[in-house]
Amino acid sequence: MGLSLQFVGCGDAFGSGGRFNTCFHLTGATTNLLIDCGASSLVAMKRLGIDRNAIRTIVVTHFHADHFGGIPFFILDAQFFSKRRTPLTIVGPVGLPAWYERVMETAFPGSSTATQKFALDLVEIAASETRAVDGVSVGAFQALHGPPGGPYLSVRIEAEGRAVTYTGDTEWTPDLIPAARDADLFIAEAYFRDKTIATHLSLDAIEANLAEMRPKRLVLTHMSDDMLNHPDRERYETAEDGLVVTIA
Repeated sequence: MGLSLQFVGCGDAFGSGGRFNTCFHLTGATTNLLIDCGASSLVAMKRLGIDRNAIRTIVVTHFHADHFGGIPFFILDAQFFSKRRTPLTIVGPVGLPAWYERVMETAFPGSSTATQKFALDLVEIAASETRAVDGVSVGAFQALHGPPGGPYLSVRIEAEGRAVTYTGDTEWTPDLIPAARDADLFIAEAYFRDKTIATHLSLDAIEANLAEMRPKRLVLTHMSDDMLNHPDRERYETAEDGLVVTIA
C-alpha cells in the first residue's frame, strides 16, 4: 500500500480561482497528517468528508493565515464537535508555541488556555533540522518568503519508504534542491509563470532547476490568476481542490 495525498485546498491567500487555502492530507498504512492548515481548511475537510480525529500530526510551513489560520477552527472543532480524545502533534517553525497562543486568542479570545480533552504537543523545528514524529520524518529547509528569519520553511516528509516535498511559500532558493531531490512527489508553488518577485516562486524558476532536483512527480500549487490562466499550465500537472494523488 502506497501513500496517498489529497489536496484539501491548493489556493493562494486571496482565493484565486475560488480555491481553498493551502492544506494537504497525507495518508498511508500508518501515516495520517496534514501539511498546513489554512483559514478555510476545516470547511474544505468537512466538504470532503475527512475524518479529522484520525489526523495525528499537522506540519506547518509558516504562520501566514492561509497556511496556519485554520488551526483555531481545527482545535475547537476537535474539542466541541468531533469529540477528539487521541493526541495531536503540531510541528512548525521556531516560535510555534507563541504563535499558537496568538492565533487562538486572535480567533477566539480565551481559547488558548481552555482545557482540552486530548493531548496537544507543539514541536518546533528549524531549517536544517529533522524531527521524527509519529513514525514520520519531517525535514525542514529554509524558505524565503519575507523578512529575513521569517520563520519560513520548505518541508520534506518521509514516510513508509516515500518522500513528499512541499516548497511552502518561497522565492527561489538553492535550498529547494536538496529538499526536492529524488522526491516521490514534489509539490511546488508556482505563483507566476515567468514573473520574478520577492517572496514567491515562478514556474520559470522551477523549470530552470528541475534537472538538479529530479523529482519523480511534480504537481504545481498556490497559483495566482496569472498562472491559473496561463496556457503553459496545461503542460504540467496542477493541483485542484479535492485532487487525490497516489504515491506508489
